[in-house]
Amino acid sequence: MNKKLYTSLLLLVLSMSWTGCERVETEPRDWIKEDLVWDEKDKNATLAVFFLNDIYNYLPTGFNRIGGDFLDAGAGDALPSRTNRAVEYYTNGIISVLNNPDPYWGNSYAGIRRVNIFLANIDKVPATPASIVTWKAEARFIRAYLYFELLKRYGGVPLIADKVFTIEDDLALPRNTFEECVNYIVSECDAIKGNLLPEPISDNQWGKIPRGAAIALKSRLLLYAASPLFNGGGVSTNANLKTLNGYATYDAARWQKALDANNELINLNYYTLQASYNNIFTVKKNTEIILAKQGSNNTSIESLNAPIGYGSPAASQGLTSPTQNLVDAFPMNNGLEISNPLSGYAPQNPYKDRDPRLASTVFFNGQTWLRRAVETFEGGKDKPGGNIVQTRTGYYLRKFMADFSNNTTYTNQSHNFPLFRYAEIILNAAEALNELDKTEDAVKRVIEVRKRAGIKAGTDSRYGIKANISKDELRTLIQNERRIELAFEEHRFWDLRRWKIAETALSGAIMGMRITATQTAGVFNYSPVQISNMVFTKRLYYMPLPYDETLKNPNLIQNEGW
Repeated sequence: MNKKLYTSLLLLVLSMSWTGCERVETEPRDWIKEDLVWDEKDKNATLAVFFLNDIYNYLPTGFNRIGGDFLDAGAGDALPSRTNRAVEYYTNGIISVLNNPDPYWGNSYAGIRRVNIFLANIDKVPATPASIVTWKAEARFIRAYLYFELLKRYGGVPLIADKVFTIEDDLALPRNTFEECVNYIVSECDAIKGNLLPEPISDNQWGKIPRGAAIALKSRLLLYAASPLFNGGGVSTNANLKTLNGYATYDAARWQKALDANNELINLNYYTLQASYNNIFTVKKNTEIILAKQGSNNTSIESLNAPIGYGSPAASQGLTSPTQNLVDAFPMNNGLEISNPLSGYAPQNPYKDRDPRLASTVFFNGQTWLRRAVETFEGGKDKPGGNIVQTRTGYYLRKFMADFSNNTTYTNQSHNFPLFRYAEIILNAAEALNELDKTEDAVKRVIEVRKRAGIKAGTDSRYGIKANISKDELRTLIQNERRIELAFEEHRFWDLRRWKIAETALSGAIMGMRITATQTAGVFNYSPVQISNMVFTKRLYYMPLPYDETLKNPNLIQNEGW
């Protein structure tokens, strides 16, 4: 629930007791004291439920989240259309302890504190025991999720369990080890999954945290824990930091734990891949979405990110410029990479016969939108030149939008950011299977995702995956499949780090496409061009702990290099 709405509702409830009389205001009227929230006579738990709904606000939303830009613009898959944006600090080396556009430390611990206050007080409210059990499980899930958000950024962080700190308490807590944090989050997920709402979720409960979300969180966490950066491959030279930033030694059994968690969710036999890739993101309730950050229907994604050349009432700001690096990652619709001589790729007709997900992810020149062709050629309506904000790469973001190709304006649509969806679980399983040397079993999982995407089966029914593919080859293919299937869902930034390949993937040129018109109508020249350059150093595998936190707490060991 929106925080402003939450406050407004509380004020409305309280205003009823003030009507008809006047008195001196001795404390702020929007100060809702604990005895009102945890009302022992409130059988409907009205204010307590408002409090729980407010805790949901601490779950992240990925839409234009980093100062108006997508996190993927810090991972080589996009550039902000506006220059000198904070998200570019991740690729140009400007990040510091004082200059991190996505610290998330304060948000996470504020949310964890709210959860602990809720857990300490909800039993005072005379709601039904079954409701309280479910509410507690929801709150504990959010707390576990916030700890995971901290863990993937920093490594081990202080675990505070259920404690609600006061100003008299000693707050100089040391960091727990990576292993302790993983074990805590896993134990929380296992403890609460049976108390969360079972699938299918009724319409009037949609958006609440389901049982599958706890299993999905465990799946993602254990996949990260098994991955090269954390599974004995940390880059820290300090012995203490090694256990804070990951496991000290490698253990292949961690891949089996990750696979088991994925299979647990798959075996619920409820979640499925949707037939339409586009509908996943615009149909509010579907069986591919495990958990999404809820919001009211709106046109914000289109207004912020669609091409700029469309006037009122469908004007857009075009804030996100996907890169040629990302576009080149999409194979042909036969599943072959564009670099493969047998793929059929034509450099001067570069979008013909491509993986259908490309047209669902980026706007490219010639694509239909609002009853006209997108014009990202030099001097076109969507790349006119001059000082106005426009694409820097020849592309705009298309993902998450409804199909407005035949409309004249935008209409309100469901835009709920996916926190977990079933395609990720399938790809998690494929990755774990391959690392466990079950490569052909992993191929079958990748085929599920490619088949839904619209890749052609081919005469061998392998959807572009070659026969007798090796473990190393399939690892690279799975990494690319995650890149294109989960683009702009805040996976690539973290995947490159956990795979420990960011030093290569985030060093080098960021490319765009320069498109020029010819004398023949509808024919263009396409020339890849370098737009920017990426720089990555080893210290960027872990985020720096916020400077003010290390000042306040001398027991917080800063990550190496910061």
